[in-house]
Amino acid sequence: MPEVSIVIPTMNEEASIGAVLDEVHEALVGRDHEIITVDTDSRDRTNEVAKSKGARVVEEPRRGYGRAYKTGFAEARGRYVVTLDADFTYPASRIPDLLRPLEEDRADFVAADRLSTISDEAMSAMHRLGNEMLNVAFRGLYHHPIADSQSGMWAFRRDILPRLRLVSDGMPFSEEIKAEVLACGLRFLEVPVAYRPRIGERKIRSVRDAVRNMVWLFRKRVGWVPTVG
Repeated sequence: MPEVSIVIPTMNEEASIGAVLDEVHEALVGRDHEIITVDTDSRDRTNEVAKSKGARVVEEPRRGYGRAYKTGFAEARGRYVVTLDADFTYPASRIPDLLRPLEEDRADFVAADRLSTISDEAMSAMHRLGNEMLNVAFRGLYHHPIADSQSGMWAFRRDILPRLRLVSDGMPFSEEIKAEVLACGLRFLEVPVAYRPRIGERKIRSVRDAVRNMVWLFRKRVGWVPTVG
């Protein structure tokens, strides 16, 4: 059984996935780890490159950010699970820094915080505005001073998953998993990281997606959420 499972959703990430996986392997030298890429109908060489770098490719024809993660988590075998995007924005070199609080029993869930040190090159002003809108909503609804509610790089003990009620199949999954961790009384920690400009096509629509996520977050808080979204 591997010590660490890395789960990465992919869809047409040929330009970046190789560099991401190289960085993961370098960060985890000496650790028994597995990499699972959960692919949604890539039309380029994403899966070919991922396999050549040692990843186990899991096909998930159902679209959705949350759906990909739920599928990947079901496949993971490691004691710890780490997530990141396939576009090279998150620094996989910092994976050991996210794992350390778990190994030292100081946290149950650790999230990368992109926003405390974000550069203008890494994220547009509109995208930063969307993130801050969601942070304000999250802080108000869950009474927690979160720095980056939308971060997609996390590390956690796999054995906490049965305690989390994760229903979103879409982009709100990122905020939902953090909200569930807090609602369950688990120890939540954020670690600042340097966020990088993405490689490849941008898939997020800034303020429009932020508003949709905010509505979903409110529904989650009051106990009414759809099974997808």
